Amino acid sequence: MESGVDIGFAHAPIGLVVTRFRVVQRCNIRFGEMFGFEGEQLEGQSLSKLYPSLKDFYHIGDKGLKILRDSGSYINERIMKRGNGELFWCRVRGQSLTPENPFAHAVWSFADLAESRPVVELSARERQVAILVTEGLTSKEIANSLDISPRTIEAHRARLLQKFGVRNSAELIARLTGIQL
Repeated sequence: MESGVDIGFAHAPIGLVVTRFRVVQRCNIRFGEMFGFEGEQLEGQSLSKLYPSLKDFYHIGDKGLKILRDSGSYINERIMKRGNGELFWCRVRGQSLTPENPFAHAVWSFADLAESRPVVELSARERQVAILVTEGLTSKEIANSLDISPRTIEAHRARLLQKFGVRNSAELIARLTGIQL
């Protein structure tokens, strides 16, 4: 017989997953549904299969590792990938259970933001810039984070404004974050 904790984990209204070194050890029903898999299909699998690209997986992992080392917890909104290849916005929160090696053992929650925040077709670099824009970073800060020039970031921002049909950065952030102006 399952304990109340096991039933609560299995039927939580958000996606929950326990990982070891970014490999799924255990996940709940909602996590599997969100990504289009039966829960058991994801157990033993790298989280990399849920990212738009391996480059995104490594980039976000490097950034997340630094944050986890500093604070032990992590929150981010990013584009993820369902099993059928569909991209969607997702809010991710994580807590390391091993502060000395943050990815060794962690617990994560995933909330699907697709209804309030549609995905526009973006390149991998545009996705990176869009995510950093939602964090309130300036073009110079984004350029430093991605190790590219601020002018290149401005070109990406201009394309994002055009693709999202907005006039300025405030409208872009509102559109990316799902906030109604």
